[in-house]
Amino acid sequence: MHIPDNYLSPQTCAIMTAAMVPAWIISVRKVKEELPKEKLPMLGVGAAFSFLGMMFNVPMPGGTTGHAVGGTLIASLLGPYAACISVSVALLLQALLFGDGGILAFGANCFNMAFVLPFVGRAVAVALQKRIRGRNGELIGVAAGSYAGINAAALCAAIEFGIQPMLFTDAAGNALYCPYGLEISVPAMMAGHLTVFGLAEVVFTTAVYAFVRKVSPLSVREADGAGTSAGLKVLIAVLIVATPLGLLAEGTAWGEWGTEEIAQTGAGYTPSGMLSGFDFRSILPDYEVPGIPAALGYILSAAIGVALLIIIFKLFSRIPKRKRQA
Repeated sequence: MHIPDNYLSPQTCAIMTAAMVPAWIISVRKVKEELPKEKLPMLGVGAAFSFLGMMFNVPMPGGTTGHAVGGTLIASLLGPYAACISVSVALLLQALLFGDGGILAFGANCFNMAFVLPFVGRAVAVALQKRIRGRNGELIGVAAGSYAGINAAALCAAIEFGIQPMLFTDAAGNALYCPYGLEISVPAMMAGHLTVFGLAEVVFTTAVYAFVRKVSPLSVREADGAGTSAGLKVLIAVLIVATPLGLLAEGTAWGEWGTEEIAQTGAGYTPSGMLSGFDFRSILPDYEVPGIPAALGYILSAAIGVALLIIIFKLFSRIPKRKRQA
């Protein structure tokens, strides 16, 4: 679901980024109101869960892959506004360091995965938890919310892909950017997310949520911000070591192909906007570290990403309140 650069027009990217600006501003304000300063490092823990969840690629018949996002997980533990910030920072780190998602498309990716996903997921979870009381209702709500959230995000991404050939074409009528209309993008995206990828999101979200609630009954929201509990540290370490499992899924997620693959996937040509578009070179593309085996590179990339996310939010929590307000 990470939209690369040049799949969406610069105009679309600008609109999606503009749409996210108020969401980011409101989310920052709400987090300041709802979470004490000492709890802010917990956003780094949430971002780490999302970052790691997105490294576990799941295969889909036909050669494509997908992954969990964890937006509803964070929204259930810390609130949807905190999830918006956590997932946004995780996506920014992925784009800058690992080339996972575009720089120009950052706003669109955040709209789908950091805004739509956690807010829809949390709304569905709360609605069900009000009807089904107790522990079972809590887990059922989180599971259903995670499924609804990731599918809502996938639908938004499919629409963003699908409107490109309707709005942006060259003189010959060929698409300048994503060449697949809504009749292709919506079924292609939703087929995977309504089935395999949606199930992966449910399993990841409910498993981690249940574990966190067990080792920290008061939840991360009320946890001591001075340090992550031992149970959470162990879980994060286990997920880091297990990330090479994501390499077992062969293929590329739908809508994340390179220019070389576009002409071979049914379009019959490579849109000119993709050939001459924005080109950003990340430091460790595809989570690979030069000179070491892919599995070790994946683990090292996961460790680097998690460490940076936790450090970023810890540093932010130490900024004096006046400076943060300014």
